Order: sequence, then C-alpha cells, then structure tokens
Amino acid sequence: MRFMMLMLPAGQCDAAPDAKPSAEAVEKMMRFNKSLQEAGVLLALDGLHPPSAGVRVSAVNGKPKIVDGPFAEAKEVVGGYWMIDVGSRDEAIAWASRCPLGPGDTIEIRQVFEMADFPPDVRKAADGFDDPRQSAT
Repeated sequence: MRFMMLMLPAGQCDAAPDAKPSAEAVEKMMRFNKSLQEAGVLLALDGLHPPSAGVRVSAVNGKPKIVDGPFAEAKEVVGGYWMIDVGSRDEAIAWASRCPLGPGDTIEIRQVFEMADFPPDVRKAADGFDDPRQSAT
C-alpha cells in the first residue's frame, strides 16, 4: 500500500520566498529520511519552497488565471512530502509518528489510489496510459 505523507509546517504560509530550513532541522529530518530508506519503505521525497515563491493556476470562465504567491487565504500549506510503501495505514501512521516535528507542524497521511481500487469501467477509461513509475528507469 502506498501512502503520501504531507508535511504541513507551521509558519510556512508566511515564510519569505528565500526561506530555508536550518542545518539543525535538516540534520534531524535526514536521520528520519535515512530510517525510511534503510527500512526499504521510501519511494520518493522532496521539500518544497514556501508558497510565497509559488504560483497558482486556476480556470476562470475557461481561461487560465495565474496568481503569484503568497496566498492570503492559505491556512495550511504543503512544505514537503514522502511517498512510502508499507503494509497498512497503521504502519504509515507509525512512520509519521517518528518524524521530528516542530511545534505546530503536522503530517497528513493519504493513501494513494491503485488501479485495483477502481471498478472495471474506471480501469477501462485509464487503459493506454503508461505508468510513469515503470518508464522512469
């Protein structure tokens, strides 16, 4: 079962575009990342620049609308993610519980859909799409 663990760091909404984590914070997170890797459950991970450096693209009357960050209405933002492959939701929770969170930080855990989760008509609609994970090698 694949799960995405989304890091929702406190204070990320108001961070400057050039904000970077401290060496101490990175060192703690790398120890956690290494434990995921050594356990063989880590599929991918990345940290993200703050929303003030981001852009949102939405559709208004069928046309793209581009809005540069920061985004005033944001209350929680994704600061990074881990994609893990574990045996259960409980195992994903156990891994997230080991992450070195700061005050106010949150990890949201979301299971990834697998094609087998869908009924036959939905699987048929996806026929012909090559899974990029298979061609990435």
